[in-house]
Amino acid sequence: MASSTRTVAQRRVYGKRKNNAPRSVFEDKSPARDSICPPVINDTVEAIQTKLAEIAISNDPVPNEQDPGGKVYNETNKGGGTVGTIPDVQDKCAVSASTSQQHEYLSTKATELSMEPEPTKQYETMLEVRICSQPKNPSPVKGEPAPSVQRTARKRIPAARRSSGIIHDSKANAYVRPILNEALSPIASQGIQKFGTWASRSANMFHVAKLAEGSYGEVYKLHLREAENRPVVSKSKLAKLKAYGDGVFKVVPLRAQSGPGSKKFTTIDEIAAEVKMLKYLDPIPGFARFREIHVVQGRFPPAFQHAWDHYKETKDDCLNPNPASKKAYPDTQLWAIIEMDDAGCELEKFPWCSIFQIYDIFWGVAMSLARAEEYSMFEHRDLHLGNVCIRSTKPDGCMNPPTDLEIARRSSSSGFGFSSLETTIIDYSLSRANLLLGDLPENSEGVYEIASSDLDKKQIFDAIGQDEDDALLRDTYRYMRATVYTGIPTQTEKTPDVRGIWAEYAPRTNLVWLLFILKNLLKNRKPEPSQPPPQTTRKALAPCSPNKSMERVPTLGKSNKAKYSGEAGTLMKERQTKDLQAHVAGLRQTLEDRLKAVLELLDLEHGHEDMCCAADLVAYAMDSQWLAEEDFFNA
Repeated sequence: MASSTRTVAQRRVYGKRKNNAPRSVFEDKSPARDSICPPVINDTVEAIQTKLAEIAISNDPVPNEQDPGGKVYNETNKGGGTVGTIPDVQDKCAVSASTSQQHEYLSTKATELSMEPEPTKQYETMLEVRICSQPKNPSPVKGEPAPSVQRTARKRIPAARRSSGIIHDSKANAYVRPILNEALSPIASQGIQKFGTWASRSANMFHVAKLAEGSYGEVYKLHLREAENRPVVSKSKLAKLKAYGDGVFKVVPLRAQSGPGSKKFTTIDEIAAEVKMLKYLDPIPGFARFREIHVVQGRFPPAFQHAWDHYKETKDDCLNPNPASKKAYPDTQLWAIIEMDDAGCELEKFPWCSIFQIYDIFWGVAMSLARAEEYSMFEHRDLHLGNVCIRSTKPDGCMNPPTDLEIARRSSSSGFGFSSLETTIIDYSLSRANLLLGDLPENSEGVYEIASSDLDKKQIFDAIGQDEDDALLRDTYRYMRATVYTGIPTQTEKTPDVRGIWAEYAPRTNLVWLLFILKNLLKNRKPEPSQPPPQTTRKALAPCSPNKSMERVPTLGKSNKAKYSGEAGTLMKERQTKDLQAHVAGLRQTLEDRLKAVLELLDLEHGHEDMCCAADLVAYAMDSQWLAEEDFFNA
């Protein structure tokens, strides 16, 4: 990461976030949070003594009498005022019994004093407080029933606080301090935690499952256990746990400062840069939601190890070494755990088949990149299909392609949004961005820091693809490097490394990756499920121009809705069904033509010469009515 003293204006965020990311819910009993908690009201004898000591009584002296079985405390003071104190009381039970009477007496006297002017007197008598000792139980007389003894309520012993598991190693904590400084919670920022202690906070409520892995590390998810397998909690707590469980945990091994592991794994600066970028890009729609960053030490806890073993047994892409292997990881291994919202399924694992899905996925990624370019001069630089996640916005989460009837029920002037899929860009370990330092008012200027990674040290530009898809990916890395070095993607001949060049802003790399994504979407789509054929044949409509805006899909009127009942297909007349199918077929062809036109615009040799970044592509699409303004600003 490189820093700069240049100034940049505060940029606005295009689009709207729908909700905030849930934060950690497992730190309620941690000692580290005591410093920020409000003081607890102490309703004890000492607290009552303090309250009584603050009350001054200026008139209505109380006769000084000695009460049998009790004690009287009086104290006078010269100078026109009297403040009384009560010495330590041995019998706390008696104080508790007479507390209500004392409060009633003090309330009456305070009311009287507030209504009468306070005369100046040289001598005054303070309040007399009578504290009666609790009489001992008399011995029962022969022939009489023994008096009943009232048992006092057993004092509730508070539950022991859960240990934060902080490792008090000043050298190790100083080493990872750049990461700890980015944490949001007191515990996470305090220091390195024991891996087992950190995981134990959620062991009773969540089941751990491994989702994926990569060269950086592995990704896990917490699933809320079934009601019969978890402790009983309140409804409000359960709602928080459900929201919190909808998240992923990226576990990354950190490079050791010395000794085993000091020449491999991710460096401290790389993780710190990624977390800074996660936090900075969090407000932008289409980017991952950041929750927290932790640094832990030790071997995998049983829950995470079992998840790793199950993934190894059931998946064929488990290539990382076993965390239980002492040859791969020492007992003192440090791990960074990045908590994020669950962004859904990775694109490379999703069987897309509909042109409506392809259209929404591609333009969803393009608009997100355009927002990030305007916000922080962002380049992703590693936008393969594994770094794009998709999920459905439908209440049931269904990700099937839309039916003709669903398309008819939705209105879109551009053709975007029919599939109900939303995209999220993840993994910024190779990315580049300008990070403004500090929160500044809008339109103000401030110093920013450049977050970037030297990709020439990653050894990603010389690899040869094993198949056609992998070859396209490897070529894309070389196209990206040529774009940064020369501005011409096709000049892929290896040139000497230039120090600091990857900190420069070259937004055309985002177009290189968008072209890669679009080629994969069009080439590897699955066969689309066939729609029910119409009852009579009808000549297909002529292909529409790519620039032609969408017309309103014909739907049933109110009178027809009242006539028909039953399944959705039986609600339409035969003629309306034919018109609907013909309209959807024409719409499919229109979207197909538009995406083919985008391929020509982004062609590395013969593409549009003024197309320099994702924002240019999105602006072109809006001018051509391929996208509407509400698609970009109301996402």
